[in-house]
Amino acid sequence: MEPYFRKYYNQIFSDPQQLLNFTIQVLAILFAATIAWWIFNVITKKIRNKYRDRPFFKNNDQLFFLVKRAGHYAIIALTGIWLVNLFKAPFVERIFFAFLIILLASIANSIVHSFLPYIERNLAVKTKTAVDNVILDLFKKFSGIIIFTIGAILALDAMGFNIMPFVAGAGVAGIAIGFAAKDTLSNLIAGVLLIIDRPFEVGDRIEVWSAPKNAATWGDVIDIGLRATKIRTTDNIVIVIPNNEIMKRDIINYTTVTKEIRVRIPIGVAYDADIKKAKEIIIKTALELDWVMQKPAPKVVVRNFGDSAVDLEARIWISRPRRRMDTISHVTDRVKEVFQEEGIEIPYPKRDIYIKKEE
Repeated sequence: MEPYFRKYYNQIFSDPQQLLNFTIQVLAILFAATIAWWIFNVITKKIRNKYRDRPFFKNNDQLFFLVKRAGHYAIIALTGIWLVNLFKAPFVERIFFAFLIILLASIANSIVHSFLPYIERNLAVKTKTAVDNVILDLFKKFSGIIIFTIGAILALDAMGFNIMPFVAGAGVAGIAIGFAAKDTLSNLIAGVLLIIDRPFEVGDRIEVWSAPKNAATWGDVIDIGLRATKIRTTDNIVIVIPNNEIMKRDIINYTTVTKEIRVRIPIGVAYDADIKKAKEIIIKTALELDWVMQKPAPKVVVRNFGDSAVDLEARIWISRPRRRMDTISHVTDRVKEVFQEEGIEIPYPKRDIYIKKEE
């Protein structure tokens, strides 16, 4: 770069007349650019004042800002092209092209950030969940970093620098970060999948099963993050479950699928008990709850003949899925009370042990 600079320095500054002509041309280009800048600002201001109250432009005020910035960048680019043609120096061309790449990166970043409010206003708000807002906030923060990083790499390449060491270093760093934060990345990916699939939303009452332990977490979803989901149980305890774990479990949503669900309650009675009367008591007990539906009406069926009891099952349709556990608790408590009053035995496993006495 230094030989080129010395060559053009000697060529321009050695001759006063040539220096004067060169200075006049540079000033003329800058003056023309200034006039174009001023005219463009006047025109855009008049257009904005004339159409700013119209619904489209009123709801998309960022459009004026985007057009104005694009016009300014166009004037800068044209001015740079004239100056490069005036200098006719390879090193100046490389610097200008690098600057032009950064300028294009800035334009791309402006376009992205101009469309994000439109997406947030017209799409994210309609999804009835705050998760999309989290995604948009993250995109706002990282989109500029990604765009300008790519622009910087391309600008260095335009200036003649060898960018392969940078690319290789970035690849190695990415692999190292991926291994170090694989659990976090796994939760982030699971969070994105939860956003796309939407098996539940904030406010839903769900049941998350843990298959190996055959236990479930029951409660209301209070927050869905990119890393974890928070569930408030009926005991008012907040449980934080990593999204990666939720994706591995069975999820029952008692809210969004339907407003009506059927509850199954197992009840055992003795073999010598009046089965018909027991069924009537169970149905009558279920109908004491105002959220129990009469159509379809509750019914009781015989599921099995157990070792010590006839296994009945109450099948009850309810109109409030959130009252599922309340339904089970009420029916089982009241049925036990009424069975005792009516003399209906609820058996339990019995063992007869015979001890043989040796003579």
